Amino acid sequence: MKKILIVAIVCSFPFFAQAQEFHAGVKGGLNLSNLYIDEVTDENARIGFHAGVFGQWELSEVFGIQPEVLYSSKGAKAEYDIAIFEGENKFNLNYIDVPVLAVFKIGENFEIHAGPYFSYMLGANVSTDGELGEGVDELDKDNLSETDFGLAGGVAFGSEQTKVGLRYNYGLVEVADSDAARTLLGDAKNSALQLYVSFGF
Repeated sequence: MKKILIVAIVCSFPFFAQAQEFHAGVKGGLNLSNLYIDEVTDENARIGFHAGVFGQWELSEVFGIQPEVLYSSKGAKAEYDIAIFEGENKFNLNYIDVPVLAVFKIGENFEIHAGPYFSYMLGANVSTDGELGEGVDELDKDNLSETDFGLAGGVAFGSEQTKVGLRYNYGLVEVADSDAARTLLGDAKNSALQLYVSFGF
């Protein structure tokens, strides 16, 4: 976690002195996440959420840098239908996400965001809900990659005080980090579509 925060600070530091204005706030919203192997699909998408804080350094009227620190729940779900039994299993991954994004301002109320994100896994579990039973089983983090890295991009609409945004996170690191985990997950990576609202201070 310390390494992720250091990376975010280091990436943002060269822009501090050049910033014309600084804005900060809170944000949160829904995650539509999945684990992908070759292609990203919504077949096994899991609904989660994210929430946290952000800052934005405006380097000019049309460009800025926006680092964020977010709690984000990701993963995937799978439905089962065995004989007469039906139900759902959810693979739940909980992360601290730290995106560091370039902000391109188009007009007064529209922004395009793009850049890398860094993540640290807080925990993982599998939840079951169906006719074969209900419950939650914690997963051993030693079998999973504690860190993730990927690319993020999206748009935001609104004023400095309130924005509505849509963003997509594309993971580049395999979630499994042991032979046992790869038997279940293969070389799956994270993906997440995020719909959010942000409020500036």
